Amino acid sequence: MLTAFARAFKTPDLRKKLLFTLGIIVVYRVGTHIPIPGVNYTAVQQCVDEASGNQGLFGLVNMFSGGALLQITVFALGIMPYITASIILQLLTVVIPRLEALKKEGQAGTAKITQYTRYLTVALAILQGTGLVATARSGALFSGCTVASSIVPDQAIFTTITMVVCMTAGTAVVMWLGELITDRGIGNGMSILMFISIAATFPSALWAIKKSGTLAGGWIEFGTVILVGLVMVGLVVFVEQAQRRIPVQYAKRMIGRRSYGGTSTYIPLKVNQAGVIPVIFASSLLYIPALVAQFSGGNSSWKTWIEQNLTKGDHPIYITSYFLLIVFFAFFYVAISFNPEEVADNMKKYGGFIPGIRAGRPTAEYLSYVLNRITWPGSLYLGLIALVPTMALVGFGANQNFPFGGTSILIIVGVGLETVKQIESQLQQRNYEGFLR
Repeated sequence: MLTAFARAFKTPDLRKKLLFTLGIIVVYRVGTHIPIPGVNYTAVQQCVDEASGNQGLFGLVNMFSGGALLQITVFALGIMPYITASIILQLLTVVIPRLEALKKEGQAGTAKITQYTRYLTVALAILQGTGLVATARSGALFSGCTVASSIVPDQAIFTTITMVVCMTAGTAVVMWLGELITDRGIGNGMSILMFISIAATFPSALWAIKKSGTLAGGWIEFGTVILVGLVMVGLVVFVEQAQRRIPVQYAKRMIGRRSYGGTSTYIPLKVNQAGVIPVIFASSLLYIPALVAQFSGGNSSWKTWIEQNLTKGDHPIYITSYFLLIVFFAFFYVAISFNPEEVADNMKKYGGFIPGIRAGRPTAEYLSYVLNRITWPGSLYLGLIALVPTMALVGFGANQNFPFGGTSILIIVGVGLETVKQIESQLQQRNYEGFLR
């Protein structure tokens, strides 16, 4: 990986792209430290210090914003509205025929879906910004903080609208910065910004573990966490690269005096076909009952049960629910993102077949069978990786935002591998030696 970056910096046009990407990253990180109007920044910092890394319900969104959510800055919502909008559009593509038709139109249809994603991102940013401002005004953003109610001193309607507009504009700027990286930089812009947001929280989280440690001044705990992180990265790289290759043979056809086909290829089915999306879905779904309980008044029995069982990361009911939801969403997302019948029809149309399997419906049934078999280990792997923060919570006494959590490691490794592949492919295009030397 380091060799690829070194070679890229020696290539003038790639060096410009890398420097442009680094410049956008610097602008993004500066924006995460600019507070919005109407916020008492001193009170926010005091509450952040008192929280000591225990961010509760807002931990996932705060991680995706690079720590900007709890600072209530211009980029407080970060890339999360765009991620949510993209997932919603991807799910609606299966349900709404118009979106499915746009997806099949090629580049023009993809551009139209991207435009819909932008509109939905702005709408979600307005909704989430309003919720964040309301939470900050009520003091629920930092439960237990002595000055939580004074974070927003002026609770006039004009101030509230100004705060929501600033955060929505910040989300639009983040989306624009990501698209600039995609067009003029290296890699997928949204993925790069997500990578930076998560990686930015690592140093402070690791240093907090060192400060709270008791063995050799905390260095034993610090080294152990680093070792666990390296092992997890190696495991995630191994599984993310694993795939089941289904051989496909194309029959030779004679059209006039030319022959077509007769080639062999394969269909790569990844073990973790769903990526990190099942973990995000499961985390978001588990946040809903806890969020409802937090904003509901009174001390009803259902609220007490939720607070005791579904808000503590080390509770057996929470762990079991989290694991089962990840497994369910892994199968659900694979089912809607990979259509065996469509793949089988395309193979039949171009004269392709799997050796030993008849074309058409038997091919679709075989692909569905193989996909279900490899999704089981992929979903179990996702569930175990996502439970690492819980094991750290029990074993090391760490907070629930353990730096080497499942979601963060999966995203960082996935984006890192994809970016390195793009750099290597562009290097290969510029230094192609051909078949004959």
